Amino acid sequence: MSEIAENVLDDEEDTQKDKFLTFSLGTEVYGIEIKFVTEIIGMQSVTEIPDLPEYVQGIINLRGKIIPVIDVRLRFKKVYREYNDRTCIVVVDIKGVTLGLIVDAVEEVLIIAAQEIVLPPQFDNGSYHQRFIKGIGKVGKDVKLILDSDRLLNDNEVSSLERIC
Repeated sequence: MSEIAENVLDDEEDTQKDKFLTFSLGTEVYGIEIKFVTEIIGMQSVTEIPDLPEYVQGIINLRGKIIPVIDVRLRFKKVYREYNDRTCIVVVDIKGVTLGLIVDAVEEVLIIAAQEIVLPPQFDNGSYHQRFIKGIGKVGKDVKLILDSDRLLNDNEVSSLERIC
C-alpha cells in the first residue's frame, strides 16, 4: 500500500476514534463503534427465510444488495417488541459481512474517550447477554453499554449469513 493511502486510512481512523453510535433497546442504551456503521435506515419490509435462527429476521434489498437482518433484542434473548416508527435498521459491516441490526431507536453519535470506558462486571452466572458487552462507557451521569461487535456473530454464524446473501 502506498504511503499516501496509508495516511488517508490513518486520518479516517482518527476521525472515527472514540465515536459511538448509540441506540436503545427498551431502557438500555448501547454504543457501537462508528467504524462498523455504514448507514441507518428506517424499518422496512423484511423477507423471512425458513430455518434461520429466531434472531435472524430475514433479508432486505438495500439498493440492489441483499443483506441479512437480525433483531438485536432477540439476539440478546430479550422479549420481542412490535416494531414502530422509531424502529431502525443500523447497517454495519462486521467480519466482512454487511448486516442490518434492528434496534428500538437510534439515539446519537457520542464521543466516549477510552479512559471513560471500564470493563463490565463479570459474574459467574453465565449471562448470555454479558458476552456481547465490551465495556461500560461513562457519559456525564449516564452509562452506555459498549458492544463488542466482533462477538455479535461467531464465525459459523458469519459463514451462514454469507451463504444467504
